[in-house]
Amino acid sequence: MTHAENANIMVVDDEPANLKLLENVLKTHGYTVRSFPTGRLALAAAAQNPPDLILLDINMPEMNGYEVCERLKSNPELLTIPVIFLSGLNTTEDKVKAFQTGGADYISKPFQLEEVDARVETHLKLHELQQALELQNDHLEELVNQRTEQLQVAVKRIESTFDQTLQALGGALDLRDNETAGHSQRVSRYSLEIAQAMHCGEEEFRQIALGACLHDIGKIGTPDAILHKAGKLNPEETEIIRKHVRNGYDMVSRIPFLSPAAQIVLTHHEFYDGTGYPQGLIGKEIPMGARIFSVADTLDAMTSDRPYRTALPYQAAQEEIVRCSGRQFDPDVVQAFLGIPEQVWKRIRVELDSGSQ
Repeated sequence: MTHAENANIMVVDDEPANLKLLENVLKTHGYTVRSFPTGRLALAAAAQNPPDLILLDINMPEMNGYEVCERLKSNPELLTIPVIFLSGLNTTEDKVKAFQTGGADYISKPFQLEEVDARVETHLKLHELQQALELQNDHLEELVNQRTEQLQVAVKRIESTFDQTLQALGGALDLRDNETAGHSQRVSRYSLEIAQAMHCGEEEFRQIALGACLHDIGKIGTPDAILHKAGKLNPEETEIIRKHVRNGYDMVSRIPFLSPAAQIVLTHHEFYDGTGYPQGLIGKEIPMGARIFSVADTLDAMTSDRPYRTALPYQAAQEEIVRCSGRQFDPDVVQAFLGIPEQVWKRIRVELDSGSQ
């Protein structure tokens, strides 16, 4: 950045006497001055060594001052150079055109040297301030970019830790409930696959991913004697175990970054025909994420080994889901499920099984 008192000034005028006069006056103030009799020479010199300010005549041969200023301002590297027009043209139209072409000021001929001095000094200081502001903005932008990159790295670390924590929590819940290993991860991936087929939005994807992973978190408060009971539950025990959806909802809804999952945790045992619990919601009253999860959960439950039976083939799970369409499951979700090839479910299971080894 050039300080105003050490400025490099360019004077462009086809009158040698004007060039000499202005050059002598400006040099007495310590400015470096270059004089040019034509616009073409001035433009070429400016491109090679940009000045801090230009004093520009209008009526010149070959190329007038308006054209010179327009060409100067079309060059991004010269765009900010202040141009002061010096001209014997004194109509309002002439002055307006000077400003329209990019001029910063207009001095009428014959000019007073004191006026030229004052305006040159003012515009040099303004130009210096503008350069300082641009440098500051560039510095701030660089700092913002650095902080943004640091923040993005931090967010990725947090997201990675968050995902790992959820997977660990989901795995712990699976084991406590005697589910097969990896149930929460698989049902989460299955749910997202169906959600993609149903063209769900980004926020719904997040809700489904969280909800599927934490769907049974309320069972943390369920007594082991009930949770691990081999025989059929009595009505009182059934009521206790059903409370896990409400308990889970109460836990998850209090945590801001987990709250998107709360509605799925609460409603993942609702049935499409209204016979589910805890609210007996019917049809579209059930959140989309819960309706999707219900199909994914059944698919994984039937195609996974359990203590009381081996895994059933995919075809059996598909037939059961179709049979319960309109009763337990949303028919639209079932149709989306049926549109996904069996190989997709196998691939997901293989990927998750190999990743856990």
